[in-house]
Amino acid sequence: MDQATLRIHHIEPDSLVNGPGRRFVVWVQGCTLGCPGCFNPETFPREGGQDMAVSALAGQILANCESIEGVTISGGEPLQQIQALNNLVRAIKEQSRLSVLLFSGFTWEEIQRIPGSKELIGNIDVLLAGRYRADNRIARGLLSSTNKTIHFLSGRYSMQDLAAIPEAEVIIGRDGSLTATGIDPFRK
Repeated sequence: MDQATLRIHHIEPDSLVNGPGRRFVVWVQGCTLGCPGCFNPETFPREGGQDMAVSALAGQILANCESIEGVTISGGEPLQQIQALNNLVRAIKEQSRLSVLLFSGFTWEEIQRIPGSKELIGNIDVLLAGRYRADNRIARGLLSSTNKTIHFLSGRYSMQDLAAIPEAEVIIGRDGSLTATGIDPFRK
């Protein structure tokens, strides 16, 4: 994978349910974990989405930094594009005050073994780790299932901050498109 390019599924520049405060959200395309019952199965195929230059994506994020608190990266599986992800997160941290929250289907232990993960962990504020398990579904406080773990890596946020996040939102795009987002908002 090209370190200067990320495969992107969708970008949402203004979300209230994907982390504390207003957030710029990036869903990457491609995931070989394929958790049964995943809320985003359309992000699994590597062929979907579009390639985007890390510099262009960082530019979009930084252009919004006065109106957002941070960036949330989800997927797909972001760590399957770790070198480009490291480049993006490094640019955000070096050029702004924005926080970074990352969702991964890999467990904390698996992440520790991924080359490049130490740099990534050093540049993110919150990591939610572990595969989605439908039999452990919780859908609260950014946790989709009870087996997932939350790692507060910078001290910027706490469990109370995550508990205060609204459950879901529907965003109407300028083109009339609808984006439903949040922690699995439409299942009971």
